[in-house]
Amino acid sequence: MAEQRVTVLIPALNEADSLPMVLGQLPSFVSVVVIDNGSTDNTADVAKQNGAVVVSESQRGYGSAILAGIRSIEVDPPDIVVILDADHADRADLIGYLTEPIRAGLADFVLSDRTMHAEAGALTRTQLWGNAFACALMRVSTGHLYRDMGPFRAIRWSALQALQMQDLTWGWNVEMQMKAIQHGLRVREVPLPYRCRYAGASKISGSFKGAVRAGMKIIWAVGYYHNG
Repeated sequence: MAEQRVTVLIPALNEADSLPMVLGQLPSFVSVVVIDNGSTDNTADVAKQNGAVVVSESQRGYGSAILAGIRSIEVDPPDIVVILDADHADRADLIGYLTEPIRAGLADFVLSDRTMHAEAGALTRTQLWGNAFACALMRVSTGHLYRDMGPFRAIRWSALQALQMQDLTWGWNVEMQMKAIQHGLRVREVPLPYRCRYAGASKISGSFKGAVRAGMKIIWAVGYYHNG
């Protein structure tokens, strides 16, 4: 059987300090696309210097960045797509825990579960409450109980295409997780370590305003994607 190809999509906004460490931890068998989502630092240059393909997406938004990355690989798509944040909080070197169940034909969609092994302070109270609330809402909507909404995740390319993702901002993870159940994907969650981000504040949980906006978008997303 031919080796299955893996592409890692890394949305990045002003992450020049942490990107070298993230990229340096990824195994050699993956290809990497960094989506520069309007950075004002040298994120794009750092990504190129560390061997990544760089895609620019001027429309701000987590979903916008990932969709741009997906479009960039459609001509010659991989077998598996991994989404990884650029803040060094997730262990990029543990990517195999997400990709191997897909390679082995045991899963279509594998997510990291940060709730068991997160460093002290890596997940704020706001994040913990928001994750639990969102997972509870998704269970009511889909009948499936997720433990987390970890951004470190892997999905089979054919499954990703079937989901027809569209959310441009913070509703992306909710949309993906709900549609995965609605489309009958085989879903796994794998407990993995989670560190405090390397530098700066989270774009979502780093401020009260950002956390409230993200929370409202997540609630909206659960209702909007209720019917797939």
